[in-house]
Amino acid sequence: MQLHLSSWPEIEAYLAKSRAILIPIGSTEQHGPNGLLGTDALCPEIIGKRAGDEAGILVGPTFNVGQAQHHMAFPGTITLRPSTMIAAMLDWSQSLTRHGFERIYWLNGHGGNIATITAAFSEMYHGVTFQQQGSNRPPLRCMLRNWWELPGVMDLCRQLFPVGEGSHATPSEVSVTWFGYPEAQKKVEMTPKIAPNGPIYDAEDYRRRFPDGRIGSDPSQATVEAGGKIVEAAVKGVIAEFRSFAAS
Repeated sequence: MQLHLSSWPEIEAYLAKSRAILIPIGSTEQHGPNGLLGTDALCPEIIGKRAGDEAGILVGPTFNVGQAQHHMAFPGTITLRPSTMIAAMLDWSQSLTRHGFERIYWLNGHGGNIATITAAFSEMYHGVTFQQQGSNRPPLRCMLRNWWELPGVMDLCRQLFPVGEGSHATPSEVSVTWFGYPEAQKKVEMTPKIAPNGPIYDAEDYRRRFPDGRIGSDPSQATVEAGGKIVEAAVKGVIAEFRSFAAS
């Protein structure tokens, strides 16, 4: 069930049985020569939608722009200031709590978002502490889960891609996006086959170190079939974890 494809009476009916919602959150940034710019938002969106369809979980619109300043030397990347992202997440959460939501499960697709999402949670809880004014209304609770950290997912990714998984523009994340959008497959020869590793600083330094955008990876190994296996494992983990969180 998707919030943005539902009517308000349908959301009101959902709230009568559950006060929890899943929000996919990611980034719009380069993902190497064959990866989609939306990869980090599309992965949690694809997984979240499948979980919602299978388990009746309400899935909100995807928060699809995040912390990507170090990718700005590659055309198409869009980034937010940390303060802007925190403010937007706070507005999203306050809108949802105004309607009665008490549990927000943020399914993240971008490692660079983690620090800012955690800071946004602190802002939200600050409001809970200082604006309740003795109310007996249940407080908001948030949970962050990186999709690749769901039970069994990383082990599966390593089994599928024992060499060249890397840490950015990985064959696993590219496979997930191709599973969701098979028409977007791109066959590109990687040179070198496996990209170098190294630190991440500013945008220009990043492009000098990683000229085609990859870090330690060979995403030419990506396949639709591998993406399907990864999504299946991730969906199973999301459903179990979301249900537990919603009932907490």
